[in-house]
Amino acid sequence: MTRNLLALAAACGLLLAAAPAWAHHSIAAEFDMSTQWSQTGVLERVDWINPHTATWISVKDPQTGKTEDVGCEGGPPNRYARAGMSPADWKVGEVVTLTCSPAKNGSKTWGFIKTLTYQSSGKVLNLGGGAFFGPGELPGGSRVF
Repeated sequence: MTRNLLALAAACGLLLAAAPAWAHHSIAAEFDMSTQWSQTGVLERVDWINPHTATWISVKDPQTGKTEDVGCEGGPPNRYARAGMSPADWKVGEVVTLTCSPAKNGSKTWGFIKTLTYQSSGKVLNLGGGAFFGPGELPGGSRVF
């Protein structure tokens, strides 16, 4: 009886330990990594939280004057920290161009971030975009800070 109870407890422990792996989603399942869109607006905030960061800009419609929040999910904060980045690299209040892979659900205001480009300086934050390029690398030899 004790042996069966120990075996059951061990099996439950293994299942519980594997639960986070089951809970994590595939970026490629949620976003179309083969295409991209860009929006220019004012950088409103960055959510520097696990398991993924999120970058938000406010985009103004030139015809109506209405603003819309546009956001992109990013990599985990520890990935950016290992690349030498911190939340201070996101300059809230500046005009930026956000380039993202679109969400597969058709949303026009949500994606997976590839780059964040500051209009004032041309500075580019390469934020990954999945497996296509990593920190410090951009197609076409663009300079990354």
